[in-house]
Amino acid sequence: MTPLHPLAHTARLAAEQKSADVTDWGDRIGWIVGLLLFITLVYWLMRQGWKWRGTLQGGLPPLPQSPESPGEPKMTLSGRYHGSTTAGQWLDRIVAHGLGTRSRVELTLTDAGLDVVRPGASDFFVPADALREARLDKGIAGKVLTEGGLLIVTWAHGDKLIDSGFRSDHAAEQAAWVTTLNDMVKTNDMAKTTITTEGTAR
Repeated sequence: MTPLHPLAHTARLAAEQKSADVTDWGDRIGWIVGLLLFITLVYWLMRQGWKWRGTLQGGLPPLPQSPESPGEPKMTLSGRYHGSTTAGQWLDRIVAHGLGTRSRVELTLTDAGLDVVRPGASDFFVPADALREARLDKGIAGKVLTEGGLLIVTWAHGDKLIDSGFRSDHAAEQAAWVTTLNDMVKTNDMAKTTITTEGTAR
């Protein structure tokens, strides 16, 4: 066999290298397309799961809205809303009526209750007599922070107890919220007991 001229040999090597590059690009494109399809499938399954959960929670009543005259603010807070779950079950996310949507939040506590204003998401109001407890915790529905990093407010809605998680822009103020909310709950409970006792005595 006649030896190839050096230039011809170089040209053949270049052609083989080019062919290999083309082959590599084809493999890469295939992997990228496959990855995109996989991500799309996972996203679609998550959306379907979200809708399915919302359907299961369809019996949850519409959320209360703030009264026209809620009274003077006791406390205010700016921060983030991280979601709601069935009380005591921090992974059982509630998505009905937009409660599963994370967002910025402005909280205002008055004698009438807790006003939850969420830019870009559904606002809601927790009447004072629906408040059950407040505590500091570290996680709720896929969001985990340091110990005591979340303000958890437990409230009654329909026949369900709900935990809603909030994170203040100034975390140090969350302890004061826990104290004030729990004092408010105790005061309301005492008032209910007094009314019941007086009614029974009559």
